[in-house]
Amino acid sequence: MDFDQLESFLEVARHASFSRAAEKRFRTQPAISSQIRGLEEEVGAKLFDRSGGKVSLTAAGKAFLKYVEETLDARKTMLVTIAEMERVPRGEIIVGANEGTCLHILPEVFADFKKQYPDVSVSIKRADYAKILESVIDNSVDFGVVSLPVTDNRLTVVLIHRDELILITPPHHPLAKLKSAAIADVARFPLVVPKAGHTRDAIEELFHERRLKPNFTMELDSSELLKRFVAADVGIGFIARSNVEEDVRARVLNAVIIADAQVRRDLALVFRKDKALSRAALAFIDIAVQHKPAQELVQTPSR
Repeated sequence: MDFDQLESFLEVARHASFSRAAEKRFRTQPAISSQIRGLEEEVGAKLFDRSGGKVSLTAAGKAFLKYVEETLDARKTMLVTIAEMERVPRGEIIVGANEGTCLHILPEVFADFKKQYPDVSVSIKRADYAKILESVIDNSVDFGVVSLPVTDNRLTVVLIHRDELILITPPHHPLAKLKSAAIADVARFPLVVPKAGHTRDAIEELFHERRLKPNFTMELDSSELLKRFVAADVGIGFIARSNVEEDVRARVLNAVIIADAQVRRDLALVFRKDKALSRAALAFIDIAVQHKPAQELVQTPSR
C-alpha cells in the first residue's frame, strides 16, 4: 500500500467512477482498476460495489475512506510543516556544555538566538569535556561547546570564543596587589584546582616546565565551587577570564595576569561532520560565531 494507491482510491470514491478517476490521475482505467484490486487484496475486503453498472463504496470501503482521508491530510500537513521549517527555523536544538560555559558564555548567545528564532526550542545538557564529545558522537546533542584543542577527526570544530587562564585570589591576598604574578610566585601558596580536564592539564604543565612543585590543597569538579573556595581563602586558583568577570567587578575575587605564560582557553562549537544540519542549527552556528567581536576570533600566530 502506498500513497499513489490511496490517491487513486480517493478519486474513484469521489467520482464513483473508474474512468473519471483515471482521467483525474492521468492513468488508464485498467491501471486504476489494478491499484484498487491491490488495495482490496491487502485489506482483505471489497472496497467498491461494481454491480448494476454503478460504482459505490461498500461498508468496508466507507470505513477505509475515513482513514485514507486522514492519512492523506496528515501527509500534506507533514510536507507543509517540513517545507516551512526549511524557510523559517523551527524545532529543537540541544547543546552540551560544561558548568562555566553554561553560566558565563552561552546565556547571551542563547538570548540573541531566541530573539531571532523564538519558535526554536533550545535545551542545555551540562557535562564535562569527555561526556560532551561522547554526546555529540552518539547524536544525543546537536552541538557541544568545549575548550580547544579537539582532535577527533569525526567532528567539525568552529571557534566561537577566545579566552585565557588567569590567577584568582581573595581581595586581601598578598598576590592581589600585583598586576601580574609569575608561576614561581604562585607555587608559594596553596592552590585550588580542577579535578581533571584541559585546565588541570595546563596547570600541571605550567609547573612542570619550570620544575616547580605546586601545593594542591583541594581538587574540585566545579568552576563555581572553585571560585567560592578561593573567595573563602582556602587557596588561590586558575580559571578562564570570562568565568570571573562578574566576581571581579563585585570585588569578591581579584584577577591577576600570569606574567610568564599565556594559556589559551578558547571555546569551540563542535558537531559531527556527517550531521545533516537544519536551518535552525545553521542559524545557531552563525549567531554563536558572530556574537563576539571579530577581533576576539582572530587567531594568534604560534610562537
